[in-house]
Amino acid sequence: MNILTKILFYVRDFLFPSYCALCGGNFIKAYEIKNGICGQCEGILKLSEEPKCNVCGKPLVSEINTCLPCRKREENGNKSSYNRLWTLYPYTGKYRKLLAAYKFKKNLSLANILAKKVMEIIAENPVLKEAVIVPVPPRPGKIKETGWDQVNHLIKKLKGLSKFYSINKCLKRKRSKIQKQLTRTERMENLKGRIYLNGTAPKIALIIDDVITTGSTMEVCSQVLKENGTETVYGICLFYD
Repeated sequence: MNILTKILFYVRDFLFPSYCALCGGNFIKAYEIKNGICGQCEGILKLSEEPKCNVCGKPLVSEINTCLPCRKREENGNKSSYNRLWTLYPYTGKYRKLLAAYKFKKNLSLANILAKKVMEIIAENPVLKEAVIVPVPPRPGKIKETGWDQVNHLIKKLKGLSKFYSINKCLKRKRSKIQKQLTRTERMENLKGRIYLNGTAPKIALIIDDVITTGSTMEVCSQVLKENGTETVYGICLFYD
């Protein structure tokens, strides 16, 4: 960051005070203003090294690669079409507050630190190096209603961090019921035919989303891509619920 940029950050902070999204403390450094979070809280956001399920992204207790619920679902003939999923944080406590500040309070600066964490996962997993990033499509009318889409904004930051990754917004979404109160089966049915390909599907895709709850959105997106020629689908979700 050059001197002029630093000065502008400090001037902005003086005229329009900014506060850490997690602890509410005042920012001291220019990079804290840029990231929307103080240095101390950024340290708390270190990615866990505990093993997680390859399907739902939740921590494993004694299992290897796949948790018991996901394994049972596969045994019942509902094997996930995507090859592997990674997650950053649980949707609880300070992490829930982090997502709320970003997604609902529109603290856009937080996309910088979240994108940085996503890039850490990509860097640690060589299989993702050849993937084309495919964002989960927003529901119709969302950008018009809220003025932005949190996933697309994150994608822009990812592109800024690495010029080597391609972005392909080949998935589009039609109107459907609100997913929040639906079960996994109901969500799958609700999204059936509602997410479609609008472009060319990449050979290897990395789907990016903010939260995975039942995995239905990730699954439908993966199915659409594979039905249209994608050979391998990976996924990264910021939070797991």
